[in-house]
Amino acid sequence: MDAVTFRDILLAQCRLKPHLATTPFRNYGVLDQELGHGLKVWVKHENHLPTNSFKVRNGLSVLTLLSAEARARGVVAATRGNHGLGLAHAGKAFGVPVVICVPRGNNPEKNEAMKALGAELIEDGADYDEAIKIADRLVSERNLTLVHSTNNREVIAGAGTFSLEMLQEQPELDALVLAVGGGSQVAGAVTVAASLSPKIEIYGVQAARASATHDSWHAGEPRTTATADTIADGLATRSCYEMTFPTMQKGLKGFVTVEEDEIGAAMRRLLRTTHNIAEGAGAAGLAGLSKLAPQLAGKRVGIAISGGNLDADSLRWAWSCK
Repeated sequence: MDAVTFRDILLAQCRLKPHLATTPFRNYGVLDQELGHGLKVWVKHENHLPTNSFKVRNGLSVLTLLSAEARARGVVAATRGNHGLGLAHAGKAFGVPVVICVPRGNNPEKNEAMKALGAELIEDGADYDEAIKIADRLVSERNLTLVHSTNNREVIAGAGTFSLEMLQEQPELDALVLAVGGGSQVAGAVTVAASLSPKIEIYGVQAARASATHDSWHAGEPRTTATADTIADGLATRSCYEMTFPTMQKGLKGFVTVEEDEIGAAMRRLLRTTHNIAEGAGAAGLAGLSKLAPQLAGKRVGIAISGGNLDADSLRWAWSCK
């Protein structure tokens, strides 16, 4: 059974409509020319949402369905930043206490932004996967509701709303190329496409230095990696997840990894051709499309700037990693 249905995503879109505007979905001629191969590319600007990331959809999707009792107790999540920001934004909107667990050494600018939205921040654990264990412990210690960044039906439904907007606006697209961390983006896209555009091809993109889901997809079974050390912190997971992996197995046409310098090149290209700042994970879709361009020659393709929370150090890195 799929983790989420098309009806779930439609209902999430209805719940989000009072809180979020539809994000722009734009074609840039200069980007088409640079990619070549006769591609025509539309860029979904999830970086224009509150908190500058699609993850605010996920947080609002969950909290709009949470009971009054659960809202009063509060919620907890683990994150590298954008999931926590989205949940903190939703918590502030609905008066829900939010506790966010991040690994040690997490992006300080994202940490400050989460705290500024009223979240309690707990910084512990070596990486995201260890931060999840801390969040799990707090569920029992404080009687909080866990809002996992991936393994949550309403999280995936929320993420699916941006693919729904893409296909509602451009129903003739031939392919989507989307970043994969936990997989909520692509799981939502696969579900939407199955109902609205069954012929569309959907491709996943993951950082080569955090390739657990990519490796699992190609192996046909779940695998883990020892580390997940990438500039694309939104993709830095060491495992795949039971609520998204089966949908990816069934629905993805292909799955590629991109190196750190390819992510940096995509960040620079987006800034130059669209004049938008993308964080590493937010540029991964374009990095993957650059690799897939010969295979997708002549097609109409959708990608997303899934997040724009780029800190100053990462911006300097991206501009210098040529």
